[in-house]
Amino acid sequence: MTGPILKRLTDADHARWDAFVLATPGATFCHRAGWRRVIETAFGHRTHFVFTETDGAITGILPLTEIRSRLFGNALVSNAFAVYGGPVATDAASLAMLVDHAEQLLANSAAGHLEFRSMDAEPRPGWLIKDGLYVTFRRAISGDHEKNLAAIPRKQRAVVRKGIANELSTRTGHDWRTLHRVYAESVRNLGTPVFPSRYFRALCAEFGDDAEILVVEDQGVPIAAVLSFYFRDEVLPYYGGGTPAARNRAGNDILYWEVMRRAADRGCRVFDFGRSKIDTGAYSFKKNWGFTPTPLNYAFKLKTGDSIPDVNPLNPKYRLMIATWKRLPLPIANLIGPFIVRNLG
Repeated sequence: MTGPILKRLTDADHARWDAFVLATPGATFCHRAGWRRVIETAFGHRTHFVFTETDGAITGILPLTEIRSRLFGNALVSNAFAVYGGPVATDAASLAMLVDHAEQLLANSAAGHLEFRSMDAEPRPGWLIKDGLYVTFRRAISGDHEKNLAAIPRKQRAVVRKGIANELSTRTGHDWRTLHRVYAESVRNLGTPVFPSRYFRALCAEFGDDAEILVVEDQGVPIAAVLSFYFRDEVLPYYGGGTPAARNRAGNDILYWEVMRRAADRGCRVFDFGRSKIDTGAYSFKKNWGFTPTPLNYAFKLKTGDSIPDVNPLNPKYRLMIATWKRLPLPIANLIGPFIVRNLG
């Protein structure tokens, strides 16, 4: 048996890479090979997706994206536009080779730091751990809809029942245009730039049946929508939002209840409510559903400086920008937003 060798991911390797992701503990939907094409197509960033191979078998993977930004600085991120990432390997030699490769890329690039978005960051010499900002919400679900409804705390369960009584309709598919329209209004109201619509289109095209858009309508008018990813026996509602009308009609609550119902029918037994910043509205919403937050401690390797970059909406330096963004007319926010958000990763 020989030692591992490092290879760059090509289109021909996608099936092998994804088979490794599916079979290996610690790998997530955010590690799938398709993110390489999505990120390159939607944002034009350079990617560095590499894997280790031993005797013809993949033994480790690292999805890595290089972001060059005059606004927020240059960075190498695993994985950009994803909540999880970092190297995944089946043996220590492969893991060490992937980490060494990433550190060499950092040393030879214009990036100021390297970031691994692992669920459980491993302490490494010369690396820093960022904690106290993000959490994830994951919980087991049943194949029985009544049990899942009963698991929602009483007050929130009443809101879901209210939404059911409102007789809102839902539909599923790949309607990325409606998703973008609803999502754009939702994030503008939060003071956040929106992704380009081609990003949602690329995600649907790349991941097919494993990416599903659910739209909630009130008498034919879309009021909420979410793009969910399916992986193993998990569902990950990933990009979602609602119009002001959704709040009055419990549209957001029906949105996630219907995702849970459909996921249970597909055989999913884990509901991953995704990443949120501590003490934000999204954080409180997910706790109200009975989900327990689990800290996400991302790992950083810095090339310059002695502190981890703080590019997030809770940073006071962005307060004025966020307040201004909330007041922008939606067409202007939609025009400018994609140029900004591509640099955030």
